[in-house]
Amino acid sequence: MDIVTQGVLGATVAQASSQKKHIRMASIIGLIAGLLADADIFIRSSEDPLLTLEYHRHFTHSIFFIPIGALIAFILLYPFFRKRLPIKTLYFYCFMGYLFSGFIDACTSYGTQLLWPLLDQRIAWCIIAIVDPIFTASLIITLIIGFKNLNTNYCRAGLIFAGFYLLLGLWQLNRAENTIEHLAAERSHTIERMIVKPTVGNILLWRSIYLFDEQFYIDAVRTGFKNQIFQGTSVEKVDINKSFPKLDKASVLYHDIKRFRKFSDGYLGFHPEKSNVIGDLRYSMSPAGEIPLWGIEMNLQNPYEHVTYEFYRMSGKESRKEFFQMLFHPSSLEY
Repeated sequence: MDIVTQGVLGATVAQASSQKKHIRMASIIGLIAGLLADADIFIRSSEDPLLTLEYHRHFTHSIFFIPIGALIAFILLYPFFRKRLPIKTLYFYCFMGYLFSGFIDACTSYGTQLLWPLLDQRIAWCIIAIVDPIFTASLIITLIIGFKNLNTNYCRAGLIFAGFYLLLGLWQLNRAENTIEHLAAERSHTIERMIVKPTVGNILLWRSIYLFDEQFYIDAVRTGFKNQIFQGTSVEKVDINKSFPKLDKASVLYHDIKRFRKFSDGYLGFHPEKSNVIGDLRYSMSPAGEIPLWGIEMNLQNPYEHVTYEFYRMSGKESRKEFFQMLFHPSSLEY
């Protein structure tokens, strides 16, 4: 999730588990502990742009790192709370604030190393968007009311609502997946692999990418009272050995493409307007579009230098209009 939700979730969980006399301190402690997991964003290198991708949502988000993350938060906060809280109580609130940092990120589509080091694989359940105002607002409102009234029941109610919202996201995901499976069958396609993920800020409009015969097929599904499909396009799958048959396997470029493939879970396609850019097809400003939100730019003339990591945000009027029409007025669109 976004960093605001991470902090708010940590504060809400800590407040909900606190004693009445500690509610305000627990909220502050949980907020800081909840933010701490995303400190991995500072692991970066000016020479290797992909390093930050590899370590964001990595070991700091593992369930096995929770006691350590809580301890780091405890050490940071101890000078400020040592005279106000017993040591065990302070650590407990740090632990509760840090507890769900990895879990809530695994609920998104970005991918989280939730079971590292036992499993070196990014887990992505794709049941909620990275930014979801309904989920976040419900926690903020109950957190503030509980903080003001010194009552933990509000945060507990907020967490119950958040849990039901995640279950609703899971139900919506299943509806979207079933719709795409029927669409693929109508096309006489056998789905080899597929990802369906919510678009930004909602669990109503979903982006779908599935693989068939070395092609990724991109579509969007709106799961309202009646499901509606917005058929997109297809993009050829990037295969390192086929796409770059002469590329030295010992080169920096070859290994960088492999690293980006692992980060993107293999959903790689060339940018339709930039032949030297490989994009992560899971994300696009257009729910059914092929232009990636981010990608790696290659210097094919010098395969022994690192790629650059670029963003391709299209925030123009037309792209925003298309998104909101799909979300709120799907009947006005022809696909």
